[in-house]
Amino acid sequence: SRRGARSSKSNSHLQFVSAPAVVDTMAVDAASGLPTLSMEEVAKHSTKEDCWVVLYGKAYDLTKFGKVHPGGAALIYDNAGKDATALFDPIHPKDIMDKLLKPSLTMGVVDPATIKEEHIAKPPAPKEKPKKAAAKPAGGQAVELEVEEFVKPPLAAMLNTFDFESVARETMEPQAWGYYSSGGDDEITLRDNHMAFQRITMRPRILVNVREIDMSTSFLGAASSLPLYFTATALAKLAHPDGEVGIVRAAHKAGVPYMLPTLSSYTLDEMLAARTPGQQLFAQLYVNPERSRSEEYVKKLEEAGVKALFVTVDAPQLGRREKDMRNKFTQQGSDVQGDDEDAGDVDRSQGATRAISSYIDPGLCWEDVPWLKSITKMK
Repeated sequence: SRRGARSSKSNSHLQFVSAPAVVDTMAVDAASGLPTLSMEEVAKHSTKEDCWVVLYGKAYDLTKFGKVHPGGAALIYDNAGKDATALFDPIHPKDIMDKLLKPSLTMGVVDPATIKEEHIAKPPAPKEKPKKAAAKPAGGQAVELEVEEFVKPPLAAMLNTFDFESVARETMEPQAWGYYSSGGDDEITLRDNHMAFQRITMRPRILVNVREIDMSTSFLGAASSLPLYFTATALAKLAHPDGEVGIVRAAHKAGVPYMLPTLSSYTLDEMLAARTPGQQLFAQLYVNPERSRSEEYVKKLEEAGVKALFVTVDAPQLGRREKDMRNKFTQQGSDVQGDDEDAGDVDRSQGATRAISSYIDPGLCWEDVPWLKSITKMK
C-alpha cells in the first residue's frame, strides 16, 4: 500500500492499492501529519521494483532514487524493506532525504515498537587485509607475507599537508578517498593547480624587527588569528565521525572562521549548535533549482548570525570524476548491473558527485545577482 494516488503512466512497473486502504490501516502521526506505519508493512516493500527504506524513523519510497544513488544502486536495493539508518548515518545529515525527495515519497513514520532485530540493516563486516606473496627466490619457493596493518601516526608527526594526505589515503574507505581526492576526467586541472601553488614565491623583507609577530586580521566582518579560514567541503563524515561539528570546534580553537558547507554530513542546526558563544562563521551556498529552498536556507543562516555568504558559481555541471565513478561501480551488485545492461539502461552516474548535482541550479546566471542580493544582508 502507498500514501496517496499516483499516476499509473509514470509508475507503470509498480502495483498500488487505493489510498483509502492506507488511511484505514494506519494511524496518523500528529507532529508530522504522516501516516504511522508498522515495520511489518514496510517489510512488504522489499524489491527493486517496490523499495521502501527506513531512515531516522521515517519510511521513504526509494524505488526510483536507488538507480541514481551516489553510493550505488545495490546499497539501496539490498536494504529494501529494512531500517538502514545505521548504514546511512556515518555519511549523511538526517534531513537530506527531505531535501532530495518529493514529499509524496515520504511514506510515513514507523512505530519504533514494531522494529525487530531482523528489520535492521547491518554494516558489512570489515574486509581482511590482503596478503602478498614474495618474489620466488632462485631454487626456492615463494614465501607468503602478511601485509602489515597501517598504524596512524600521532598528530604531532604531521609536518605538512602532504603528510595528512598520505595518512588519509591509508585510513579512509576507498569510496571516501576516491571522492575527496579525485578531479575531473584526466585530472589535468588538478595537477596544474598543484603546480600553480608551487610557482608562488615569497619576497623577503630584510632587517625587519620580528621579535613579536601578530598574524591576526579580519575580513568580511570576522576576526581571525591568521589570514585564512576553513573553507567549505562536502560530506566531512566520510573522513571522521565528528564531521563538520568537529571542524566548527577546531575552527574556534584555532581562532579562524569556518565556512559551513551546503552539502554537509550534519544538519545546519547541528553545526550551528556546535558553536562556542561569539564564534563567527561564514556559509557556502549552492543555489537550489527550487529557489524557495535557497531563500529559506539563507534566512536561517542570517538569523543565526552568520557573517558572510559565499555563492558557488563555478559548478553548474560537475565534471566526470572517473575515480569516484569506478568506486561506485565496484559497489554495484552483479545482479543489479546485469538487469540494467539487459534492459539497455546502464547506470553511468558520477558516484558521490551525483549528490551535489541534484542541489545545483544549472540556470544560475548574472541576471540572478539582484535576487541574491535581495534575500540577505550578509556580506
